[in-house]
Amino acid sequence: MNTPAGIHSFTPREEIDVRIAKLQAKMAAEGLDGALIVQKTDLFYLSGTAQDAHLFVPVEGAPRLMVRQSYERAAQDSPLDDISEVTRLSDVKSGVVAASGREPRVLGMELDVLPVNNCRAYEALFPEAQIVDVSPLVKRIRMIKSAYEMQFIREAGRLSDGMYAEVKNLVREGMSEIEFAGLIELYYRRHGHQGPVRIRTFNQDVFYGHVMAGPNLAVPSCSVGPTGGMGPNPSCPQGPGYRPIGRHEPICIDYAAVADGYMIDLTRIFFIGELPEKFLRVHEVALAIQRSLVERSRPGTRAEELYDLAVMMAREAGLEEGFLGWPRPVPFVGHGFGLELDEYPVIGRKSPFVLEPGMVVAYEPKFIIPGEGMIGIENSYYITEGGAERLSLFPDQIQSV
Repeated sequence: MNTPAGIHSFTPREEIDVRIAKLQAKMAAEGLDGALIVQKTDLFYLSGTAQDAHLFVPVEGAPRLMVRQSYERAAQDSPLDDISEVTRLSDVKSGVVAASGREPRVLGMELDVLPVNNCRAYEALFPEAQIVDVSPLVKRIRMIKSAYEMQFIREAGRLSDGMYAEVKNLVREGMSEIEFAGLIELYYRRHGHQGPVRIRTFNQDVFYGHVMAGPNLAVPSCSVGPTGGMGPNPSCPQGPGYRPIGRHEPICIDYAAVADGYMIDLTRIFFIGELPEKFLRVHEVALAIQRSLVERSRPGTRAEELYDLAVMMAREAGLEEGFLGWPRPVPFVGHGFGLELDEYPVIGRKSPFVLEPGMVVAYEPKFIIPGEGMIGIENSYYITEGGAERLSLFPDQIQSV
């Protein structure tokens, strides 16, 4: 097997410098003295390493990376100049003061994901500081992808296309959903997939994604997406379970491909035998919705307009019930992605976002048919000045295997 392209790539210094400068500009506009970054994905984005560390970004001046473990790995990963080893939380305070010249009065931290107990420890560490949420600033910077990031997202698209093309050689009647999922995961791992699919939403896990068939596609769960599934057991109550895959029923694969940390999100429907005509009709509606969303995906378009359009089209087709989930539909038809699966922008009800060049968006018009399954499509797009560029090549049609 050839070594996957891009493996063990390191984020270049100029890329990190641009990201830091964007964060500093946003902090200056919001009156922050600096930000202390601890969440693994944000840390990687802003420093180039995902080791156990704190990154302090002052509103002016050079950032300081303070590493608990492993200093050696972090020094190899990160292009930053100021990297030190720390053993105690008090060392972090010393590093912050040294980098900024004084204790911060307004300190940004990722309060959307930081546990309360940890936050209290930082409040005790910086008793004179007001700790505010810097997550919206970081997430808006991450929302616009650079050319450097897009090379990995495109590579993830190629990886995804290769997996879907292999499905016909993997699935067979009578195998369990979870056995089929394992074969797909083996393909992905052998071709460079890192395994974890990172998601920011609290108390949510994603193990590659969802693979289900027939009635299990309509089983509701705690998943934040339109589909749920039985999962292997009550402690992991979503995704593939142990039900055998049958003939004449939809088989859904909704797996994120990941290349060098960056992902792409696609969903396709397969079947063994003949698929009932009603499923095919619903799929045509899903494709029509996708086409309309893509046609309108130009800079300046409001995200909520796209969501409203999708719901209107489902309603006009007589398919509003079950659109985007059942019994409780999710309030979005699309989402951003990148290093995490649930990035900005949200293409949803009352969404504040407006499409901009550099965004990447996954549109997923999906219909749950209670007791029978799910039909739909998901593709990922790059928003350019001229519109939406598709990031995958595998056909949208339902595939017979």
